[in-house]
Amino acid sequence: MIRNHPLLLGATLFALAASGAQAQNDQALKNDAKSTGDVLTYGMGYNNQRYSPLKQINTGNVKKLAPVWAYSLNNTQSHESQPIVHDGVMYVTTHDSTVAINPLTGKQIWKTAVELPQDVFKYACCGILNRGAAIYNGKVYRTTLDAHVIALDAKTGKQLWKSKAAEYTDGHAQTAAPLIVNGVVMTGIAGGEYGTRGFIDGWDANDGKKLWRLYTTAAPGEKGGDTWPGDTHSKGGAPTWLTGAYDPELDLVYWGTGNAGPWNPQVRLGDNLYVCSVLAIRPKTGELVWHYQFSPNDPYDYDATEVGMLVEIKGRKVLAQANRNGFFYVLDRTNGKLLAANPYVKVNWADKIDMATGRPVESEATKKVRAGEDVQIWPSVLGGKNWTPMSWNPATGLAYANTLNMSWPYQIVKQDYKKGEWYLGMNMRGVTMPKDEPHGYLSAMDPMTGKSKWKMPWPGQPSMAGTLSTAGGLVFTGAATGEFIAVDANTGKKLWQFQTSSGIIGLPVTWEHKGKQYVSIVSGAGGVWALLGDERMAATPAGGSVWTFALQP
Repeated sequence: MIRNHPLLLGATLFALAASGAQAQNDQALKNDAKSTGDVLTYGMGYNNQRYSPLKQINTGNVKKLAPVWAYSLNNTQSHESQPIVHDGVMYVTTHDSTVAINPLTGKQIWKTAVELPQDVFKYACCGILNRGAAIYNGKVYRTTLDAHVIALDAKTGKQLWKSKAAEYTDGHAQTAAPLIVNGVVMTGIAGGEYGTRGFIDGWDANDGKKLWRLYTTAAPGEKGGDTWPGDTHSKGGAPTWLTGAYDPELDLVYWGTGNAGPWNPQVRLGDNLYVCSVLAIRPKTGELVWHYQFSPNDPYDYDATEVGMLVEIKGRKVLAQANRNGFFYVLDRTNGKLLAANPYVKVNWADKIDMATGRPVESEATKKVRAGEDVQIWPSVLGGKNWTPMSWNPATGLAYANTLNMSWPYQIVKQDYKKGEWYLGMNMRGVTMPKDEPHGYLSAMDPMTGKSKWKMPWPGQPSMAGTLSTAGGLVFTGAATGEFIAVDANTGKKLWQFQTSSGIIGLPVTWEHKGKQYVSIVSGAGGVWALLGDERMAATPAGGSVWTFALQP
């Protein structure tokens, strides 16, 4: 009988085995926030909480933390990568390579170069960098500055497929770690400063075939298309240059969108959907289920690309985001309903967020800006918090983030679009530092009120690093001057620090092996802060490295 044919039987068994392996990998990703031996996702779990239940390293013994190894990335550019750890291997990315490292010894297992066009660097807006990889079913996935998605063999580093997302010469780039859900590799795009149109792509994890694309500016005839005059949506920005979060129970992926283009809001009068928003989408199809827009018409580059965290507050599923516009938002993540929106830093561009409409009530300062006046605006173009993610501790109910205390002078100007060049439409003059106040803090914030339980000021330069929270009562983060630090999550008291020799703008992770807890961080100064040309950066050497720490015996 045909059903007993050995070739057919073999193919059936192979398909069943492949299906079983995929299901096992899907479940491992869903469990990442609870598992402790691996770090499989950007955000240390689909919920993006960056929280670990590990507590071997705690407030009582963190002073005994010491480096186990350091690995040189042989790269003097910016380093914002989050390490991932799987099956006894750590994977770290730079803009021009992917490396596999033994996480116990720091010994390199393999290193695969990224082939890039020589002129790609003039199209990269805000640092020559990459923010991390994803792993799934024996493959390591990453994005590239010339807007490609790559899959590598996890054991050898051999390239298995490469798919093109966009033309880099238009100003498009990719820097974020992919998000993988049920065999779909999701990636975003950068380039909102270049008059590009943002999108989110879904790719087949096996072969790199594009499954769907969701554009993040609405075209005429589409829902929201009437919020753009003429064809301004085609150069309207809404980039998607960070990684989203996922709720498996709701089967919803949450992805943040960035600034409108150009920055001059008078060119594109209207709400400009879906700039500066969070989009709730179906991972299999890219279908948009709901959205919430934080900054309609976006006058100030207050992007929402750092999507925030999926947490439970008083038994309710919420998305909590400390937006760059200075307000801390809490949304019901089942439907996008606004539950709270309060300032967590100094804000003068809006008086408040109207809880009935969800819209900002613009201030007199913003009205003057729209009229063409030169006005000092809080927070600055860098936001109340920049791109680096915050973390959550369910025991304290607090979010831990590096916040900024800066303003900027804002004045709109007329500017024509030119392909591959910045398309801002404003008088760019950097940021203004207050004279007698810290320029940034490590803040422990209540999402529902925006108020800080404590704030640890950064002396000199503010920190652009991400944070990590643990059940040991600790918050780990890094300083622009290179110190990797541990802070008491309840009091903000600094308990430990170690100099990594270059500024930290990366994202710490923690994991365990055979009952021993380790903490890892990528060091390497650069990023958007370095582009501002702050003279204090001159004392901080460049150079990327990976560090791993554990308790001394």
